[in-house]
Amino acid sequence: MKSIIKKTALSLMMASFAGGALAQQTLNSAYFVDNFTYRHEMNPAFMGDSYFSFPVLGQLNMSTRGNVGLENFLFNTDRYGLTTFMNPDVSSSEFLGDLDDDNNLSFNLKTSIFSLGFRGFGGYNTLGLNLHVHTGLNIPYGLFAFAKNGMQGDTNYSLDEFSIRARGYAELALGHARQINKNLTVGAKLKVLLGGAAFDATVEDMDINMTQQQWLIRAHAKVNASMKGAYFTEDEEGIVDGMEVESPGLGGLGFGVDLGATYKFDEGPLKGLTLSAAVLDLGFINWSDNVTAYNEGEDFVFDGFKDIAIDDENGGRKLEDQADDLADDLEKLYNVRTDGKVESRKTSLATTLNLGAEYAFPLYDKLKFGVLYSKHFDDMFSWQETRVSANVNPTRWFGAGINYAFSTYGSSMGFVLNFHPTGFNFFIGTDYMLSEVNSQFIPLNSNANVSMGVNIILGKNKN
Repeated sequence: MKSIIKKTALSLMMASFAGGALAQQTLNSAYFVDNFTYRHEMNPAFMGDSYFSFPVLGQLNMSTRGNVGLENFLFNTDRYGLTTFMNPDVSSSEFLGDLDDDNNLSFNLKTSIFSLGFRGFGGYNTLGLNLHVHTGLNIPYGLFAFAKNGMQGDTNYSLDEFSIRARGYAELALGHARQINKNLTVGAKLKVLLGGAAFDATVEDMDINMTQQQWLIRAHAKVNASMKGAYFTEDEEGIVDGMEVESPGLGGLGFGVDLGATYKFDEGPLKGLTLSAAVLDLGFINWSDNVTAYNEGEDFVFDGFKDIAIDDENGGRKLEDQADDLADDLEKLYNVRTDGKVESRKTSLATTLNLGAEYAFPLYDKLKFGVLYSKHFDDMFSWQETRVSANVNPTRWFGAGINYAFSTYGSSMGFVLNFHPTGFNFFIGTDYMLSEVNSQFIPLNSNANVSMGVNIILGKNKN
């Protein structure tokens, strides 16, 4: 069985760089769109129509975020055509010139297995079962320089914070929103989290001494794999080379909470203004079965990183084979051993803060302008953005919005279309319109997103 390190790295490279992967948070472009079915997931104080979702089809969110994309790793050359940065026809300056000190990419998927919203108990209530998958990859500039430059003279590198991470869990959420008075509405959501698997592989620091004879590496690394029935396999030298799973099942249990509030000014100079705030995913998961592997500074010789082209033409190889070899080489960099102990560990959820301000146009109150500030707290995968939007709800059965965002990873344009006639709802939107693809229609920018869903409307409610 392939090691989990290899599979995680490979899935990130193939899904995000090469596979057109698009899947975390609910669609921010719809934050100010009236009657958007899943507004309560961005702020639990939002009230909406009574509804229930089509199984699995109710809501599907797919996205990638990062400061690197496919365009940073694929190049066109005269001899090989489309090829990777590892090809000798791609110069070091051409490849390394566009990279940052820390290069990260996260891939996220959220889908609604079941969701229900209804009026009752003095307010608006929601019940949902969601599936979350989050993965992340962070590679420092020096590691790419090491991989690209290879045996070009005697060189020393000192690196830190090279990491791969993955999470998979189900979420059972129960929410309630209540109008306190004509201006103030508050809401909260309690979440029970059922952990499937969690994986963290981190190189805290690494020293690389490259000579004409060998590449000698000393690293402090740690790998945590949290999954029921999981254990590491080893080669003849005692180095972890894979992972097996026996009798998989529930790997962890946790809890989370969302909190939110809105305040609407209905008189005075601020009439037409609505302020909102929410804190999402305050919580944790406790994993009962965790196995750990370490490298506590042991010297080892590294012989990875080979020059391979993508296409079969001119002696090259396919992208999948290239990514597979790169994943093999990343795996070797950890060089970890395990003591076989099974212990528990706790991981925190990635928390998001949303702050919104919405203003209804005085001459046409169906047209509203909004500003949404979002801050996502997730260690090296943290980000923030400010999204300015214009939204219109000309009829009870249709709403739309267009917006522009300035974020940690650059600027982007988004939109949402929300159809909600009697008895039915369909929505589609994106926070990051695809601006550029290659000849194989693969997105060149890592920031991409799509959200869509189909739901049954049980009754119209005033927001």
